[in-house]
Amino acid sequence: MGNSISGVGVLDKAMLILTSCMEGASLAELVERSGLPRATAHRLAQALETHRLLIRDHENRWRPGPRLAELADAAPDVLLAAADPILKLLRDQSGESAQLYRRRADERVCVAAAERGSGLRDTVPVGSVLPMSAGSGAQVLLAWEPPEAVLPLLPRCRFSAQTLTEVRRRGYAQSVAEREAGVASVSAPVRDRTGRVVAAISVSGPIERLGRRPGDRLAMAVIRAGQRLSGR
Repeated sequence: MGNSISGVGVLDKAMLILTSCMEGASLAELVERSGLPRATAHRLAQALETHRLLIRDHENRWRPGPRLAELADAAPDVLLAAADPILKLLRDQSGESAQLYRRRADERVCVAAAERGSGLRDTVPVGSVLPMSAGSGAQVLLAWEPPEAVLPLLPRCRFSAQTLTEVRRRGYAQSVAEREAGVASVSAPVRDRTGRVVAAISVSGPIERLGRRPGDRLAMAVIRAGQRLSGR
């Protein structure tokens, strides 16, 4: 099932069981998916259930348990830890404010930012919630999503499906007065180790400085910043 092998037999088997239960599994399904003997799969699943790493649903199938979420919440956010110096470098290279966005349902949240020190700037405080219907950050967060996740949103968007196709082709998005009058921005994807887009890194500022085609000047810096953050 694509699991890494540590050489610690019981741990590797436990990971097989956990992975096999990601979408729910009966004992028969555990045996089939993990390749483990029935008695071994049953014993390990019961042990993981004791530690709340697995739970049983109403159909008596094992599913990921609450202890996994508790452990995940306690882990440091590696992406955010790496973002600060990269955003500051992007700000200094571009001369504009830089932000990092994550999608949350039909919204995007600014989870990190480096503001331009002086002069006219586009300020997006950390924690700001923006719509997924406008702006280069929203375009990036939607461009690599499957059609079924995008089509319901498109009627409300200020960009089209063709725009998202172009974003995928060139590897970045740009917007001019799309989210807010007088503001332009350029965004690029941040990916996890599997290649999935998990965030959008952006620079934004007044149109009078960035121009009507901000990507011509800033796209390469933003793309490189996204690449530095990817895979962390």
